[in-house]
Amino acid sequence: MKPCATSNVPAELVAALTANGCTEVFFGHSALEYPAAMMGGVTGMDDTDALFADALVSMIREMSDDELHNVAEIVRQVQIERAVGNGDEDAIIANAFEMAFGRDGLAVLPWVEGNVVVCPGGMVSKSKASHKCRFVSVDDTWIWESHLLLREDKRSSPGTDEGFRAVALLPLVDGIGIDVVSGKARQGQHSVDHVVSYEIRGGELVEVSQRTVRQRH
Repeated sequence: MKPCATSNVPAELVAALTANGCTEVFFGHSALEYPAAMMGGVTGMDDTDALFADALVSMIREMSDDELHNVAEIVRQVQIERAVGNGDEDAIIANAFEMAFGRDGLAVLPWVEGNVVVCPGGMVSKSKASHKCRFVSVDDTWIWESHLLLREDKRSSPGTDEGFRAVALLPLVDGIGIDVVSGKARQGQHSVDHVVSYEIRGGELVEVSQRTVRQRH
């Protein structure tokens, strides 16, 4: 049996589990042992994946609360790094400007592309006192102020309308909450009309609610 080095640091989790020839993994005061016969008898990727998943779950269940928080932060950071390192941001954004805005000039709803969430937004103005808009909020913070924002490009609205269009990219990180907020302004008074809420779960953008905001007259 070839045990992995003992470590109390959650950052060592991935390296410990994937070390070549490792049959025993220590974390903190707990240990997981891969039976040698099982390790030698794995014949397919499905069996290997199942073995790895079972071992990982068992290890996580043995962790302290602090260790769980640290591992969650590591996973979050790795997802951000992959979003930054993978894909062609220029091509994604260029394509979004071509197809992510309707005839009314407003942005369509966000979508997942590779390891990023593509979030179009913008404003269409008929006059200085009147406009329609649709923007994205990330965990209750406007996307342009979010620390998770990877990149945002802006362009002036085409045609005769005033306003602008924007395409922002977010990392595909589980647990992020996204709100798509549609609103308008009339005579200088701004109001919210509709909100579509999403959450990133298991690498997918899952709609969790829609609500229409009734204005008081």
